[in-house]
Formats: sequence, C-alpha cells, structure tokens
Amino acid sequence: MERVTLIENRLREAFTPQKIEVRDDSRLHAGHEGAKSGGGHFAVTIVSPTFQGKNPVQRHQMIYQALGDMMKKEIHALSIQAFTPDEL
Repeated sequence: MERVTLIENRLREAFTPQKIEVRDDSRLHAGHEGAKSGGGHFAVTIVSPTFQGKNPVQRHQMIYQALGDMMKKEIHALSIQAFTPDEL
C-alpha cells in the first residue's frame, strides 16, 4: 500500500476527520540526507473535532502517536496543519 494511503488510513482511524489531505513532497527533497534512508517528506492538513481544546503542540503529538512506527522509518519529515471545524 502506498505511504500516502497508509498515513491517511491511520489518521482517519484515529481522528475521524471532516477533512484530510495528505501530500507526498518527497520528490522535492531528492538527495536530502533523510531521503537517502528511504524516509519520505509529507504534508498533512486535517480537520477534526478531536483537536478541540488542544494547542498546536498537543495536536502534533497526537498525530505522531497515531502514525506510530511510520515516524521512525517511512516518514522523515511531516508538515502538519491540524484544525478544529470551528477554526476554518
């Protein structure tokens, strides 16, 4: 299964988002040290009521936790935009 799909599936399961977009930006980082080990560069925009009452750092930590072991090998860099529905 493609990494984008894996990331999206894990985040859907964890947060039941109203909106989610996962983008693979790995091609923009070809030759980068982290890319050499096989880890990709991704960007996530996610909207979920689960983030209500959480600050940005807490939201990022929640996402890292949901992605679990993928953060060690398959994801080298992750840009995150996490919102509640009220913030849009």
